[in-house]
Amino acid sequence: MWIKICGMTSPEAVAAALEARADAIGFVFAESARRLTPERAAQLAKPARDRVRCVAVTRHPTQSAVDEILEVFAPDVLQTDLTDLERLTLPAGLGRLPVLRAGGEPPATVPRRVLFEGPRSGSGAVSDWNAARDLARRTQLVLAGGLNAGNVAAAIAAVRPFGVDVSSGVELEPGIKNPLEIAGFVRAARAASGAAAATAGSLDES
Repeated sequence: MWIKICGMTSPEAVAAALEARADAIGFVFAESARRLTPERAAQLAKPARDRVRCVAVTRHPTQSAVDEILEVFAPDVLQTDLTDLERLTLPAGLGRLPVLRAGGEPPATVPRRVLFEGPRSGSGAVSDWNAARDLARRTQLVLAGGLNAGNVAAAIAAVRPFGVDVSSGVELEPGIKNPLEIAGFVRAARAASGAAAATAGSLDES
């Protein structure tokens, strides 16, 4: 199970995600309580380099904004809506995580990996798990939208995603992460992933 903790705003949040052994951490450059400058994101990401994937999270950015993020922050991955990726000029070595949103029509050709969430990122609203489950059969799907330690196991059982992404579900208030909630979310997701794999194995063997 690939796990991303999104909306890093402090050294403590980065340290908690690393301690919990998340696979990726997200730095937001879109309109949000978690929005950072590229300079601040680069500073926060220093302890995480070569340990986890550092993801730049945007939505409908201009080419010049993306160019600045790439130059100053140097992310491993750019996360933005699929329609944005189709019009942006990006370096060949940059990872891409296209976002598809609940309520929209999936493209005829689905990318190899996508992030699926609600209409508005970071809102805490639970995304459409039925639509996510259908899409997860066609691609490596990272499920986002309203996840927390209390519901991530049910989400994994229902959707069978490649990964999960959390932001508001591990916060004390918008933009302020709770290290204990980060640890609890990662534990719950890892445990649920193991249970889902065991269930799939028993069904395959029956």
